Amino acid sequence: MQAWQVHEIGEPGEVMRLAEAARPTPGDGQVLLRVRAANVNFPDALMCRGQYQVRPPLPFTPGLEVCGETEDGRRVLATPVLPHGGFAEYAVADAAALLPAPDALDDAEAAALHIGYQTGWFGLHRRAGLEAGETLLVHAAAGGVGSAAVQLGKAAGATVIGVVGGPAKAAVARELGCDLVIDRHEQDVVAAVKEATGGRGADVIYDPVGGQAYAQSAKVVAFEGRIVVVGFAGGTIPSPALNHALVKNYSILGLHWGLYNTKDPKLVRHCHERLTELAARGAIKPLVSERVPLAGAAAAVQRVADGVTTGRVTVLPAPENGAAA
Repeated sequence: MQAWQVHEIGEPGEVMRLAEAARPTPGDGQVLLRVRAANVNFPDALMCRGQYQVRPPLPFTPGLEVCGETEDGRRVLATPVLPHGGFAEYAVADAAALLPAPDALDDAEAAALHIGYQTGWFGLHRRAGLEAGETLLVHAAAGGVGSAAVQLGKAAGATVIGVVGGPAKAAVARELGCDLVIDRHEQDVVAAVKEATGGRGADVIYDPVGGQAYAQSAKVVAFEGRIVVVGFAGGTIPSPALNHALVKNYSILGLHWGLYNTKDPKLVRHCHERLTELAARGAIKPLVSERVPLAGAAAAVQRVADGVTTGRVTVLPAPENGAAA
């Protein structure tokens, strides 16, 4: 089979190499999947750089979430077991963790429903307790993680403010349903949020960026507000001033979705059922901005790493023997 392999640590576009590789052999409790679609995530880039919390042995194949097909023909969502990730024609996954792919979504959309939307659902509902009528602020609202949070926030009945960088991303955020879009390149984020909320601030802030975005969040979080820390795509890990959280009565909530797979996997299945229901009634639909062939995977991961994409970029491996995807 063909698979992208990383033999040394560095930038994805430089260290990912497409090669002929042996089809992976499932271990105990694992299944072989034909990859129908593999979604690109920022952690794929971090893994190539050696900066992710999971460091698979070299060489490894990136690709953290797929829509795949089991040997008995079932269409499923999975997080492949590294080092055999999803940017390949075949991957392996834990049988117990397979989730049925929603009928309402095609392969690329289904692949994009998993990690980003699960993270959004856990962050907004389980961690932050977002309620209808509250104001949700989403940083990087046009990106893969942010776009999921925007849709989930709207589905929950929140007023959603999206922060983006540039007019093209602003247009995407509006199409996603943001009630207000703030272009951080052109506007003062803090002043714009305070004006939009009558000085009150945002009840829930969803932050996959860190750095300056977190500093802005601390300035605009409402009384008894909740800042959900999802990641640090901006490259800088902030050091929050806990005295500030104390005097303003707000909460700082960390979210590492992967822990639920080991600590309480039943919650992951419950979340997937909710997401499937929302997709079936059209309340959420992953924004797949690019569908690239397997040969374009390295360039796609690099574009995501560089922050120039919107929504999700999905890799579609060539169907084996010309079979329908």
